[in-house]
Amino acid sequence: MPGPGPALHVGAVVSCPHGAPATVVTANARVLVSGQPVTVVADVHPVAGCPFQIPVGAGTKPQPCVQVRWLVPAARVTVMGQPVLTATSTGLCQSVEQIPQGAPVVGVVQPRVVVT
Repeated sequence: MPGPGPALHVGAVVSCPHGAPATVVTANARVLVSGQPVTVVADVHPVAGCPFQIPVGAGTKPQPCVQVRWLVPAARVTVMGQPVLTATSTGLCQSVEQIPQGAPVVGVVQPRVVVT
């Protein structure tokens, strides 16, 4: 279980382990931090532009990250019945084939609201 951490919001900077940005598509419009919606575990986090490739024979095969799947959100705080995501939440970036690619990198987040 992750420790306390700043609540993730739509404007947070999240990327795949290969540096491609992840965005968020949220249904939450009720709970805001820093003027932007808080993200929850049910939100969709697509990744665009991941350059990752795997070696195949003499060449390579594109294996880009296409989504972040969050596995361990906040334990105590929910929005619209869904656990909130934090900067310390555990997630996994996945390819189109659902192959694990590594943990997402959380960069800039709002500093004012910390949840557990």
